[in-house]
Amino acid sequence: MNRIGLVSAVLLAANLGAVAVAQSSASQAAQTPSNASQPSTAQTSPSPTAANPSDSSTYATGQPLPTKSNEGFWGHLNPLARKKWVNRQVTPVKDRLNELDQLAAKNASDIKDVDSRAQAGIHQAQNTADQANQQAQTASAQAGQANQLAQQASAQTAKLGTTVTNLDKYQQITDTEIHFLSSQRALNAKAKDALDQVATQLNGQKGYIVEVQGYSSLRGQAGIRSSQAMSDAVVRYLVVDHHIPVYRIYRIAMGDAPRGSESSTRGTVVHVTLMHNSLAALDSPSTNGGSPIGATQQ
Repeated sequence: MNRIGLVSAVLLAANLGAVAVAQSSASQAAQTPSNASQPSTAQTSPSPTAANPSDSSTYATGQPLPTKSNEGFWGHLNPLARKKWVNRQVTPVKDRLNELDQLAAKNASDIKDVDSRAQAGIHQAQNTADQANQQAQTASAQAGQANQLAQQASAQTAKLGTTVTNLDKYQQITDTEIHFLSSQRALNAKAKDALDQVATQLNGQKGYIVEVQGYSSLRGQAGIRSSQAMSDAVVRYLVVDHHIPVYRIYRIAMGDAPRGSESSTRGTVVHVTLMHNSLAALDSPSTNGGSPIGATQQ
């Protein structure tokens, strides 16, 4: 009986061993396709250097990494790690690292693009501010010039108003006395020199008139004719020899009429008086003090 029991135990152990071997072979055969596919995944995974920042198809999904650590017989952990098992564990980590490299590259590209656009905007804003400052300075200078022109125009307007108001107001500038003998009607050298001085003062002048008043020591009509002849001689010399316009000369024969209080002499004499109005002051800022220019004939 003991021998029979021992043989039975040996046969049972042999059957159990065969069944275990068969199950282990089947398990390895089932795991072989998935293990074979893992190296191809590791070979085709993108490298960090080939990461494209714009490609978001391989970005992180946010799911946890899969862990498959069951190996060996009956699902127990194999104490000796095999190459296929290591690849299955490392490949997902490599993929996540590549995804992080892609994200970092994309972020760096976005930051660089934002920085370049910000610098361009700052440069454009600075140029615009400089142009606005320059235009403001130009406008300020033009405003100053316009203000100065306005002040000059106002002063000129006031001056013209004064000129127009005083057009009919003449002031005496010079009074020249041309003396004649009682029987003389023509001009001698001294008389012409005196008239030359008067004509010299009229060169380039405006707004002037010349008063020619003839006085005679003779009475009645004889005195009037004598004073008129002397006055005509003076006017003729000014018009012919010095080209003074006739419309600026006012002649009158006074005969033996009383002289004014300003007359310094008596007898046969012709007063040549130069007078200016406000129009002459526009061209001549300074005038003579009105002191008479005397010329005496004997």
